[in-house]
Amino acid sequence: MKNIHIIKSIAEGSIAEEMELRPGDAVAEINRHEIQDIFDYQYLIEDTYIEMLVIRENGEEWLLEIEKDEDEDLGITFEQGLMDDYKSCSNRCIFCFIDQLPKGMRPTLYFKDDDSRLSFLQGNYITMTNMKDKDLDRIIKYHLAPINISIHTTNPQLRCEMLHNRFAGKLMDQIQKLYDHGILMNGQIVLCKNINDGQVLEQTISDLTRFLPYMESVSVVPMGMTRFRDGLPDVEPFNSDDAAKVIDMVERWQKKIYAEYDTHFIHCGDEWYIMAGRPLPEESRYDGYIQLENGVGMMRLLIEEVHEALENLSGDDRKLHKDIVTGKLAYPYICSLVNEVQKKFPNMDIRVHCIRNDFFGESITVTGLITGQDIVGQLKDVPLGDTLLVPVNMLRSGEDVFLDDMTVKDMEKALQVEVDIIQSSGQELVDIMIKN
Repeated sequence: MKNIHIIKSIAEGSIAEEMELRPGDAVAEINRHEIQDIFDYQYLIEDTYIEMLVIRENGEEWLLEIEKDEDEDLGITFEQGLMDDYKSCSNRCIFCFIDQLPKGMRPTLYFKDDDSRLSFLQGNYITMTNMKDKDLDRIIKYHLAPINISIHTTNPQLRCEMLHNRFAGKLMDQIQKLYDHGILMNGQIVLCKNINDGQVLEQTISDLTRFLPYMESVSVVPMGMTRFRDGLPDVEPFNSDDAAKVIDMVERWQKKIYAEYDTHFIHCGDEWYIMAGRPLPEESRYDGYIQLENGVGMMRLLIEEVHEALENLSGDDRKLHKDIVTGKLAYPYICSLVNEVQKKFPNMDIRVHCIRNDFFGESITVTGLITGQDIVGQLKDVPLGDTLLVPVNMLRSGEDVFLDDMTVKDMEKALQVEVDIIQSSGQELVDIMIKN
C-alpha cells in the first residue's frame, strides 16, 4: 500500500466512533481505491454505502462496511490536513515577498506553497506552474471551485520571465480548460512598474474578460517591496501618478464589463486609491467583497460596518483611555473612525498610533506586516492608556505571536500595558473601543 493516512482525532457521536476507530489507526483504502489526498477522501465517502480498509495501530487490518446518509461525514480528522505533502513553489517570481524576507526568521515563513488544494481549502492563490494535466482533470472530475489563480500577465513569454519558470506560459490554455468545464475562478495580478503595467495590463484585462462569467473576479495589487532585495531584480516603486493611471484603466473596464455582465469583475486593491489620494469606491462596486483577502474593499467594508455599529448605539459619558496601533495605509481611516466613535462617547480618549515599518522598510505600509518589535520600539517612551488595541491581522493565524516571534505577553511586559486584540469586523472594533 502506497498511501495510508493516520487518524488524529475522532468526533464524538460520529460514525467513526461507532465503528470503534481510534487516534493512531490508519485509513488505507475506500471502496478498493487508494486515497491520494483529502479530495479523494471526500469524494469517496459521499456514497451511502462504502467499504473502508483500516489498519489498526496494532497492525490488524479491518474491512469496515459502512451505511450512511449521502454526504454524511465520518467524523475523522487526519494528522496531515491535506492527507498528503504540501506542494512547494517552483517559481522565482521577481515580486516574491518570501524572497524579500531577512535571514533568521522562523523556518516556516520561508516555505513557498503553490498547492492547488490550498486554493480550495484556504483561498490561496496559485500560479499553476507545477500542475500537470492529471491535476486539472481531478479538479474537473470533482468540480472543485473556485480556484484562485495568480495570473500577473496573459503574455506567455513575459509570464515565464516574471516567474522565472519555462512552464508559466501555459496559463491561458489551463484557464481555457477550466472555463470549458464550468469551473469557477478568481484571478490576481501583482503589478510591477514598467513590466506588466500599462498596455500589458490593458491586454491582460482584455484577455481575461473572455472567461466571464466563470472567471468571477480579478484583483490588481501593487508589488510589495521590502528593504531586503539584495540580489533581486531592480523594480521601481509606483507613485501617485502611476496609481491614478491604474485606477483610471480599471474603472474604465469596470463600466464596460458591468454594462454587459452586471458585475465589475476587475478590481483595484485599496492601496491604489490611498496612493493616488482618491476616495474609495462605494460599497456596490465591490461585488460583495469577493476579493477581500487581496486587500480589495477592506477599508470600505470596515467603514460601513463601523457606521452600522454606531447607528445602534446611543452613546454615554463613559471615561476610557486607550491606544490603537495601525499601519500607514489604514491610519487616516482609523483616525476618522475613532473620531466618529468619540462623537457618541465624548469622554473617551482614544489615540491612534501610526507604526512605521522599520523591520521590512518604510515602503511596506499595510497593517498586517507590522512586527512586534516596531510597535514596542516606537511606543516604549510614549505614555499609554489603560489598554493597547492591536489588530488581529498583525498576528499569525490562530496564534498570539507577531511575525518576528514576539508574543502578546512579551509586548505587555515591554510596554507595561494590557494588550487587547481587535478582531476583523467593524462591529468588533467599536465594541473593543468602548469596552470598560
